[in-house]
Amino acid sequence: MADQASPAKQARPSMSSSMRSSSFLNEHQQYRPPSKPENHYGIDTVVEDLQATAITHTPRQISPFNGIPSPENPPTIVESGLSHELSHPNCTPTPGTASATKLVATLFYKSTAPRISNAIPSPRRAASPQQPQSPKLAAADELPGNMAPSSSLDTFPLEPPGAEPEPLDHLYGSHISPMCITSFLHLMSTFPLPTGSTDLTSAHRCLKLDQDHGNHPLVVELTLAPAPSPDYLSLEDLRKHELIYRFEREWNVDVVLRHDTLWRRYPRLVVFDMDSTLITQEVIDLLAATIKDPPDLAARVADITHRAMLGELEFDSAFRERVKLLTGLPATIFEELRSVLDVTNGVRPLLRALKRLGVKTAVLSGGFLPLTSWLAGELGIDYAHANEVVIDKATGRLTGEVKGRIVGKERKCELLLEIAAKEGIALEQVVAVGDGANDLLMMDAAGLGVAWNAKPRVQMEASARLNGDSLLDLLYLFGFTSEEVEGLTA
Repeated sequence: MADQASPAKQARPSMSSSMRSSSFLNEHQQYRPPSKPENHYGIDTVVEDLQATAITHTPRQISPFNGIPSPENPPTIVESGLSHELSHPNCTPTPGTASATKLVATLFYKSTAPRISNAIPSPRRAASPQQPQSPKLAAADELPGNMAPSSSLDTFPLEPPGAEPEPLDHLYGSHISPMCITSFLHLMSTFPLPTGSTDLTSAHRCLKLDQDHGNHPLVVELTLAPAPSPDYLSLEDLRKHELIYRFEREWNVDVVLRHDTLWRRYPRLVVFDMDSTLITQEVIDLLAATIKDPPDLAARVADITHRAMLGELEFDSAFRERVKLLTGLPATIFEELRSVLDVTNGVRPLLRALKRLGVKTAVLSGGFLPLTSWLAGELGIDYAHANEVVIDKATGRLTGEVKGRIVGKERKCELLLEIAAKEGIALEQVVAVGDGANDLLMMDAAGLGVAWNAKPRVQMEASARLNGDSLLDLLYLFGFTSEEVEGLTA
């Protein structure tokens, strides 16, 4: 077979420089950066035409750095439709002009207690399948009792109460969303500023993220300067303002307002109530529940306790009345109840963190000293004060009497002042945490009074409210971040 000449190798097809600038590319190219010269379409073209191309370079005029941004020309960052004005971190306000007028607002999202839209449904009308009904009203087939003062037609109101604001966190996110922060800043801008101030500046930072659901903010700290004019509205009145309350309802948050002072970040003494604060129960109710005769005793004692915590009854006389009902109980009951006490979520790591920070702690209880002292020892609390009941030595049973002064609202306040004086601690660095009306005086004496899942009157009167599921949230009021909290509680 004769050898055949091998075919000539075909050259690789390519487009010449002239073809690259043809009308085909001009007409069919989907995207061409407008800044490129018309005859340049790639780096290979640039290299091929380099010798034929005259390159000229004109130095670009660069504006010199003018120093730290000024209030007249602050830098602005626009993100997700929000505009944030930033100040340089090295800027120092004029001495004596800003520190005393800064206001810190700490926003806590109440993720454990989501609001229900239209929580009070129309009578005899089922809830919408898209909108879950409140558990308390799930079986309601008529108007709830809180909608009218009476069931009598003569005293029935002519109009139903005003509707609650729509829960906006349902629309913008079940967390502290940018719209929530914007709404709060807009609210604060409606209050008059001090004389001589023209602008309200603000900065915010996230203290806690919801790591289980998209890392959304759950606790945010905002610093505003200046605070609203004290001549128009004191801080105490601002905390109770109707606009603040409505904002909290709309966005399902708790707002804690404090002046930005040095003592805010450095507490030295934290005083706790015991029942329904350090523990989730009322000890006197637990004692009454052990008495089976008469069968309604536990309910009667619980009703007195509830009314006393609401402030409807004078605490001292109510306590004596309840202790009288416990006559005949064996003194050993206090030891038996130790295993029943349910310590509030977050208390143990909170006390561990306070101990590492060198903060003194105390429990001032309107309950009983045997249990209070035992719990203080278990938790590592420095001071413990409570009521002493009289025990018949012959029978070993309670006589129904109380020894010495009752640890009520006045005595709690006195004990707080005594402990602070003994430790040499200024009241500005004292924090008091409680839930009942008998805690209000000591909360008022402290630099910060915190109502923990408290009764309505206490929520209104206290300088701060926490309504979460962990008392560890107290640390966020001092400006700690979640990373710092984890380090303190490890």
